[in-house]
This record gives sequence, C-alpha cells and structure tokens, in this order.
Amino acid sequence: MHKKTKGSLTIVGAGPGDPELITLKGINAIKKADIILYDALVSTAILAYNTIGEHFFVGKRKGAHSFKQHEINRMLVTFVLDGKDVVRLKGGDVSVFARAAEEIDYAEQHGIAATLIPGISSFTGIAAAHRIPLTRRCQHESIWVTTGYTCDGRPSQDISLAAQSSATVAILMGMTHLKTLMQLFAKHKPQNYPVAVVQNGTLPNEKWVKGTIENIAAKVSEAGISNPATIFVGPAVEDHTSVWLNQQQAQYA
Repeated sequence: MHKKTKGSLTIVGAGPGDPELITLKGINAIKKADIILYDALVSTAILAYNTIGEHFFVGKRKGAHSFKQHEINRMLVTFVLDGKDVVRLKGGDVSVFARAAEEIDYAEQHGIAATLIPGISSFTGIAAAHRIPLTRRCQHESIWVTTGYTCDGRPSQDISLAAQSSATVAILMGMTHLKTLMQLFAKHKPQNYPVAVVQNGTLPNEKWVKGTIENIAAKVSEAGISNPATIFVGPAVEDHTSVWLNQQQAQYA
C-alpha cells in the first residue's frame, strides 16, 4: 500500500512532429524524468534528452492501441505513487485533442496534481510550415478547429457549422471520413473551394496534396496519404501555399 506521494506528474506537449519544435521547458522536464510515457506522434529523437529514466510507448493509432486509456491512467498514478517523476509526452499541444484532461482528472482523484507544459499544436505548426496563414488581417478573420469524428465514430456535427462560416477550418483525425466531410462542405461552398491535406507534418517523411473539395479525396488516394494527417479548408490554403509548394517541389525534383 502506498503511504504517500513522492513523485510528480508532468504532461508535456512535444509539438507537431519535428523534434526541434519542442519547448525548452518541455526538454528540461524530460531530462529529469524517471519515467516517460510517450505517444505515437512523438518523435523518438526527443527521448534522447533523457538518459536516466525508462521510456514506455503507449501510443494509439486508429485500430491499434498499445494501451487503453484507462490503463495509461493507472500507469501514471502507479508510477507517481511509487515515487517516480513521470513525464507524459504527447504530440502537439496538451490541450488539443490530447486526452490530457482525462489523465489529469484520474490523477487528481488519487491526490496527484499534474503540471502542464504546452506545446506547438499540430495544426498551427503544420500550417506555419506550409505558409498557410490561418488568419490574415482583413481577409481570414477566424479559425475553426475540429475533430473529424466523435467518440461514436461519426463525423462531427460541427463540420456542417464550420462549412457555413468564412473561417479557415483545420480538421484533425478526419481522414477516415474525408469524402463525407467534403460532401458536407459542398452543401455550403463551391466545388473549387481550396483544401490541403498534410500527413506527418514537419517530418522528413511528410506528404501533402492541395486541391478542392471536389477532387481532394482522389488526390489523397493517388498520393497514398493516410493517417495521421491534418486537413485545411478555406481560401487561406491558396494564400501562400501555391508558390511555396511549387518551390519545394522543384527543389526536391
């Protein structure tokens, strides 16, 4: 039986993929950790900052979970109550579709207060890397960030609302329902409305395509793009992306 809590729990956002896009505060927490539990979207190069602890992969991919969420929750608490300084390392930012809230709630139920260290969110980091201006004065006034599907596996109802707005829409975890999502946009936007899809954003094995709500599904299939990928919808996709992507394509041709 555990007599007292001696360890600590720190939840760290690792950024969009590139291991250099993690905060200094995140690195400092990683260096001191006794235990690191890391996700599938975290670059393993980041783990090299820690030479004193144990590293456990607890990542989830669609249809393949190394651990269920309730098992991860228990692992975190068990390690902390055993006196370990634990880092929970997540891709992107800890507050955007990261399930950190579930882990925090469970830890607090066991008398453990978690420290949160934010990271660069995948949608902002990838957009910046592709020169997609999510906002631009007098042109792109807002951003709508949504999941592609809900806990019951169906497309989010927010997609239909987002499609009616003028916002730049960033969709995470939406590749399974890409055709359906584009059909929802087509009810409110013209067929040539711009769309970009980026897989493994900011990493060397990144893939991307740019198209419209009419042809993006076919382009994604042709390019062999799958999860994990981020979908961007709106005129911001055309703002700077076209020129820059052409330059990149010429560079690596």
